[in-house]
Amino acid sequence: MTPQIRTAGLALAVLLTAAACAKAEEPQSAPAAASTAGQQVVQSPAGGAGPTCTLQQSGGTTFDLKTATVGFSQSEKEANPFRIAETKSIKDEAARLGIANLKVTNAQSQFSKQITDVQQLIAQGARLLIIAPLNSDGWEPVLQQAAAKKIPIITVDRKINARPCTDYLTFIGSDFYEQGKRAADRMIEALNGKGKVAILLGAPGNNVTTERTNGFKDRVKEKAPGITISFEQTGEFAREKGQQVTEQLIQSNPDINGIYAENDEMALGAVTALKGAGKEPGDIKIVSVDGTRSAVQGIADGWLHAVIESNPRFGPLAFETAQKFLDGQAIPDKVIISDRDYDTSNAKDSLGEAY
Repeated sequence: MTPQIRTAGLALAVLLTAAACAKAEEPQSAPAAASTAGQQVVQSPAGGAGPTCTLQQSGGTTFDLKTATVGFSQSEKEANPFRIAETKSIKDEAARLGIANLKVTNAQSQFSKQITDVQQLIAQGARLLIIAPLNSDGWEPVLQQAAAKKIPIITVDRKINARPCTDYLTFIGSDFYEQGKRAADRMIEALNGKGKVAILLGAPGNNVTTERTNGFKDRVKEKAPGITISFEQTGEFAREKGQQVTEQLIQSNPDINGIYAENDEMALGAVTALKGAGKEPGDIKIVSVDGTRSAVQGIADGWLHAVIESNPRFGPLAFETAQKFLDGQAIPDKVIISDRDYDTSNAKDSLGEAY
């Protein structure tokens, strides 16, 4: 048997096992994914051609993750599924690995509080920091303190504007520009390349909003000159704000054909607004980014056209990366994960893998 055939056979066996497990569980009773399909997967090639960092280069010393103080700084209120799943993944993986002293903070969507939170984690003796940054800029006070104590910093979900290997170790997350392009492809598909589209922008001040916006606009300009982006306003990644902005949108642009929401919470707020305005499912095509269970259900119900996943389950990959670094391996300056798409072809069957 050739290696290729053997590999294909193993992959088929895994898929069949996962499918059997998914059928055996009721989605309502399983908040976590029923199979490993929900876990993050690093894009290939894993390291890419960018710069790398080793423990020796950084000037740090190794330590035992199980006995060390590890800090995780969450940026936003855990009022949406992405943040809930993100924090849970960090906690669950720390528990699985036997990390006894994990300290978790939440900035409650206040950047000044997040800076203070991380400074307190440093003061409490954190040897490793995992940070989900609220903003990309303004981290200098934290970076200086961490560098002085040789504390490696892993950022997840959002980048900080600083120097890898000097100010922080690495970023783990999605290719947000690519997410915007993929969302544009789905919008172009939904509108047959013609129509007026509104963008519900994410919160300002971070790379996620900037890159998801630029990716979408660049792709529309390249592939669909018949689509006009006629409305842009921030919904701050929040459901209530997404609803409010969409209510304004319907009044000011009654002929809008599509809505690109830069996260699922805003998309679901938009659905509420459309229902309130007497719209029917599919009247206005909605494409969003995240992959929450409610949004995937929205596809099944006809309100959303497609969702580009942004996987929040950072725990396993964050701690694996930290351990590799402590073992002396070279870590790339960014670790980009692969994200799936949800649409009408897979939404119902994939609810158990959404978060």
